[in-house]
Amino acid sequence: MPLAHFEDILTQPWGIKEGLELEDYVIGTFFTRLGKKQSGLAMGQFAGVEQSTGTWIRVPAETAEVRKNHIAKLIGCHELPNWEYELPKTIEYRDYVMQIAWPKINLVNTEGKLNFALLFTALIGNISMGGKIKLLDMWFPKDILATMPGPRFGIEGVRKYLGVEKRPLLNNMIKPCTGHTAEVAGELAYKVALGGVDVVKDDELIADQKFNTLEDRVTKVMEGLDKAKEETGEKTIYMVNVTDNTPRIFRNIDVVQKHGGNGMLINYLPQGLTAVQQVAEDPSVKLPIQGHMDFSGVWYEDPFTGVTSKLTLGKLPRLVGCDIIVLPAPYGKAPVVPERFIQNVMECVYPLPHIKPMMPMPSGGITPGMVEYATRDLGFNIMLGAGGGIHSHQDGPTAGAIAFRQAITAAMEGIPVKTYAKDHKELGISLGMWGQKKTGM
Repeated sequence: MPLAHFEDILTQPWGIKEGLELEDYVIGTFFTRLGKKQSGLAMGQFAGVEQSTGTWIRVPAETAEVRKNHIAKLIGCHELPNWEYELPKTIEYRDYVMQIAWPKINLVNTEGKLNFALLFTALIGNISMGGKIKLLDMWFPKDILATMPGPRFGIEGVRKYLGVEKRPLLNNMIKPCTGHTAEVAGELAYKVALGGVDVVKDDELIADQKFNTLEDRVTKVMEGLDKAKEETGEKTIYMVNVTDNTPRIFRNIDVVQKHGGNGMLINYLPQGLTAVQQVAEDPSVKLPIQGHMDFSGVWYEDPFTGVTSKLTLGKLPRLVGCDIIVLPAPYGKAPVVPERFIQNVMECVYPLPHIKPMMPMPSGGITPGMVEYATRDLGFNIMLGAGGGIHSHQDGPTAGAIAFRQAITAAMEGIPVKTYAKDHKELGISLGMWGQKKTGM
């Protein structure tokens, strides 16, 4: 492919931003590493053709009119370093950041809504098999954003339901992850709620199984939470894992609502972003959605391929309607670059037209000693996710929850957790067990 054609310019797979009506396009930003003899300008145009109107060779029906209206255009091709007057003979590869603009008409259905399956097929479909190429970001025009549900409750709605205005919220995962009975779940939920947990969450590995059905588990857990509320006066949300085959997930949600449940967990990537969107848009569904991050590493962890975590854990689940997102945090057992963690939270909370902020929940091996790190980095408008850090407290799960609430109070009052622990037994025991170091293997 020649580096550029200057005849019939509007039919070509390249353009400049100032020459386009950007509101007519969805823009993908990519990183790619090419061989030292390869041209980013040529490869970017090839990708635009391959992912829109064309194939490896021009075909008769790919007319000038078709290309003018539907071809994807390379609108940014930035080599890093930005060699200008010559390429050093010693280079082994060439790195680029590219931007390609897809006509939105290619990506919306007849209702004018974004077709998520087609979006991924276009932006990172066949080219995902073409070597080192990673989708860094997506930009959507305002009219497409207007068709996305976003969180129904969001940060403000979750806080309003719980009656908690400012402090970091506390989430506990029922452990063990799976294999336990509904009775065990109910008893554990009662104990952690008694200690001050705001949200009790199913682990992502349990849903509706014969040994622990949704009907039984919702009933037992809500009984436990109601009992705790009578003693503490505090509300607690139960995020029940409704993940299942489609359309059975909707049957599961109906079961949860009919049995008094007040929240749901969805493993949003295995379940599918479009399924989550369908749940969020269903007027009969009255529950907040907590999205779980499992499977996300398959998308983002390779530095040279896949889809970035800011999309996987931030922008996309927020757009389709998750109210809370479980995020890997750099303090615990999860391997994550701190800057990526902060960027992911930015995607959760920055104001968007009509799209509510999604509550970030740092998670993965979190202990009370890490609370001051999370609030230092993110402030107080977060939810903290803890499983073993509550259940494994030597004085039991109630004490484990109390220890976290003590650490949260210390952070809000600007008192170092080690200082606060001297006069607070439960927190002191937690620090004695785990300190403030990373957890995991």
